[in-house]
Amino acid sequence: MEKTYNPKTIEQHWYQTWEQKGYFTPQNADTPYCIMIPPPNVTGTLHMGHAFQDTLMDLLTRYHRMKGDQTLWQAGTDHAGIATQMVVERQLAADGQTRHDLGREAFVDKIWEWKQESGGHITRQLRRMGASLDWQNERFTMDEGLSEAVREVFVRLYDEGLIYRGKRLVNWDPVLHTAVSDLEVISEEENGSLWHLRYPLADGNGDLIVATTRPETMLGDSAVAVHPDDERYQHLIGKQIALPLTERKIPIIADNYVDPEFGTGCVKITPAHDFNDYAMGQRHDLPLINIFTIDAKLNDNAPAAYQGMDRFVARKQILADLEAAELLVETKPHKLTVPRGDRSQSIIEPFLTDQWFVKVEDLAAPAIKAVEDGRIKFVPDNWKKTYFEWMNNIQDWCISRQLWWGHRIPAWYDENGKFYVGHSEAQVREKYQLAATVKLQQDPDVLDTWFSSALWPFSTLGWPENTERLKAFYPTSVLVTGFDIIFFWVARMIMMGLKFMDDVPFHEIYIHGLIRDAEGQKMSKSKGNVLDPIDLIDGIDLETLLVKRASGLMQPQMAAKIEKDTRKHYPDGIPAFGTDALRFTFAALASTGRDIRFDLGRIEGYRNFCNKLWNATRYVLMNTEGKDSSPTELSLVDRWIISRFQQLSEQVNQHINNYRFDLAANSLYEFTWNEYCDWYLEFSKPMLQSSNPAGTLHTLLHVLEKLLCLLHPFMPFITEELWQRVTNKTDDTIMLQQYPQPEHDKIDPQIQLEIEWVKQFIQGVRRIRAEMDIAPSKPLPILIQNGNADDQQKLAKHENILISLARLDKITWLKKDEEAPESAIALVGEMKILIPLAGLIDKDAELKRLNKEMEKLKKELAKCTAKLENPKFTDRAPAAIVEKERQRVAKMNSSLQQLEQQQTKIRAI
Repeated sequence: MEKTYNPKTIEQHWYQTWEQKGYFTPQNADTPYCIMIPPPNVTGTLHMGHAFQDTLMDLLTRYHRMKGDQTLWQAGTDHAGIATQMVVERQLAADGQTRHDLGREAFVDKIWEWKQESGGHITRQLRRMGASLDWQNERFTMDEGLSEAVREVFVRLYDEGLIYRGKRLVNWDPVLHTAVSDLEVISEEENGSLWHLRYPLADGNGDLIVATTRPETMLGDSAVAVHPDDERYQHLIGKQIALPLTERKIPIIADNYVDPEFGTGCVKITPAHDFNDYAMGQRHDLPLINIFTIDAKLNDNAPAAYQGMDRFVARKQILADLEAAELLVETKPHKLTVPRGDRSQSIIEPFLTDQWFVKVEDLAAPAIKAVEDGRIKFVPDNWKKTYFEWMNNIQDWCISRQLWWGHRIPAWYDENGKFYVGHSEAQVREKYQLAATVKLQQDPDVLDTWFSSALWPFSTLGWPENTERLKAFYPTSVLVTGFDIIFFWVARMIMMGLKFMDDVPFHEIYIHGLIRDAEGQKMSKSKGNVLDPIDLIDGIDLETLLVKRASGLMQPQMAAKIEKDTRKHYPDGIPAFGTDALRFTFAALASTGRDIRFDLGRIEGYRNFCNKLWNATRYVLMNTEGKDSSPTELSLVDRWIISRFQQLSEQVNQHINNYRFDLAANSLYEFTWNEYCDWYLEFSKPMLQSSNPAGTLHTLLHVLEKLLCLLHPFMPFITEELWQRVTNKTDDTIMLQQYPQPEHDKIDPQIQLEIEWVKQFIQGVRRIRAEMDIAPSKPLPILIQNGNADDQQKLAKHENILISLARLDKITWLKKDEEAPESAIALVGEMKILIPLAGLIDKDAELKRLNKEMEKLKKELAKCTAKLENPKFTDRAPAAIVEKERQRVAKMNSSLQQLEQQQTKIRAI
């Protein structure tokens, strides 16, 4: 077995072996277990959020597969309408072409061609993460089976009156020329202005002052609103305004929505260009005046002077004209939330347009009830409040997009604009008894990608056919997802599952947090703090890392700071940590909190953990190879590690079933590192030299094999490699072994207490060695004081182990009243372990060493204390940095106190 653990040499080999042998395909079993992957975009690349989420799903999948369940992790990708269309359009633009040059059919063919060549990047990266998805049954939201499911759902909902076409306000991207979902709109605070405008009363008797951040929309105003109880304006309600720069008059209305405390208490109402105004317009039956074209230029509804202008050019002209007419009162700097398209980065406009909508109120009611009555459980439970809040205020869902790539709306129009809905043109003609002479044109729009994703739990299993996979795996077991798509995906899957399968799509929803950097900041290219999971697996040199961290969005000053920080923290780049270390880190961070701070220090620690496991296995194999390890009489220490392993098995099973992956990982780490690798392997050394080592040989192998099985869902590659070597079962795999379940009859608390006594004894001696700088190899004479009969019995039983591991010369029991020389003391319960210091250490040299160490510590302590006493630091630095500094000061104070105690002891010799 190689001396050094090298993940690169084992990971690719084992994944190819698993996939080729079909181990990811569900095995025949009585109990089904199914997880649906949230389908990643076909254009996507793996980011830290994906890697974290997929690690947790794979952990659950491997766990249930080893438990003997019929386990399916359904693979698949989403066609990602806007993102995919943009990728191919950029390729065409590089050749000086547009999609319109090709035409719709040829352009869609081009996208399919791109998908075949380049669309599998993220699935290859998922394999690098060890994701054991059922690749043999991988689905794509645009494949024929899922497309048929989409058409079936659309037609049924339309026939039931739950889908309709109408003119409503939607998020509109003026660059992409399509409606977009709320999830595709990134709203962030930006610097802007608040303009106060004077609106004259139509009768000439005064005016009202309104405030707006979008003065160009005033050309579409339908009213000015005030609060009905605002005494300043009650006498004006019902009167009219002469809308500046237009020849229109608009009413002054009263509405409770208006906040009298904000601005002047007067609000301009533009129902066609603001969602809140739209709702008010509906309440007061106000006209909807759309002043924009699809590319956000002023249209024919605007005064002639502004027609054809871009919205922001028009804004400048309108403000200039208002100022000239003495109607611009003032301009104030103003922070405002600006909605931008996540793909185009253009400012999104609320836009009035004809779209297809789903009436969701009737679908929402049973979906709410399914969570209320416990058929669906959120983990953590508090997320159901978020779900209810949205579901109880749900709005109709805009499902049409003005794109060419996607599921085309299954509706056909005749020459009079009347439309007919069906699976195909032929079916439409038969359904509506249309003559062959009636010319039909299919709707050019496609469906929102979230529409097909809403069907994912049953469409991927073969619906609308009643397939064996559908019968076996629906409802699925658990959905693993982030809180940010509870509305867009989770809720819609519940509604669609209940509607078309008459059952919930999953029984539990595990909501995980979002990955942030070590300082708690959101990872973004503009901040230069993005980590690529593949770079953490394979490693990356400094110069390549700097290039990846650079972003065109950065100011030069920010780019310079990021380069400086990167060089400081990663002078040689990021080393290769391997997949298992990254996965274990994710599991250890998966608490029930909303945010997860990812620190490279953690992954480095878990890379060391992999080394520890590797070296422990080498030790076991070197000591057991060719020797009889058949079960025989077990020593107390053997029974102790078996007892602790059974407790560990109970804890890990319980934690995984409760989705506390962090607690499971921590339990595994503590047992593996401290109890098995450190203590038991040390205990085994003298026992292997005894006349009857068979029990220890058996226990070394047996516990290691079972421990590898417990660890496998967390760290699949290294555990497979080591399990193969430990068992010599080269035609088998660890991933199909039985997951260890606790054997309660092997748990012995008394043995655990006894071995804990032994460990405290050895630790006490070692602590004194470290404090007094006594060489670890130097045999020590020790004295025992205050020991009782139980202590004497334990000492006699374990004397050989204590002498061997604590490096003792001899052990002497002091009589009850016998006075001890000046000694260093360690306690084991009431019993004192005394190590006489005279003759063991050079008193002068040790005092000199301690003084030097204390002086160094005091200087550093003064420096840190001064920093904390400086308001410039405590007020300006991030709270996490300040707290870290406070913890350093507390730790240094504690260390200084310990050094002073040592100094006092040595002076007394």
